[in-house]
Amino acid sequence: MSMEIVMPKTGLTNTENTLDKWSVSEGQTVQKGQVLAEIESEKTTMPFESPESGVIHLAAKEGDTVPVGGVIAWLAADQAEYETL
Repeated sequence: MSMEIVMPKTGLTNTENTLDKWSVSEGQTVQKGQVLAEIESEKTTMPFESPESGVIHLAAKEGDTVPVGGVIAWLAADQAEYETL
């Protein structure tokens, strides 16, 4: 079953962050803990790691500002599931 990858909260008061750069490509198989992207807040840029293993479907583009909790990607369990996203 696919899961949503959402923009993390990077500070106590931040409400949005910018997706600075993807470290993976559309349709790539990723491993739990692998860096997916660089997330930029008002104070810092930090790596964002995959919470699980699977096949990534990117929703946000580099440079997009996304609200905390907004979907930036989906993670499919396998290639067959990815093809249905």
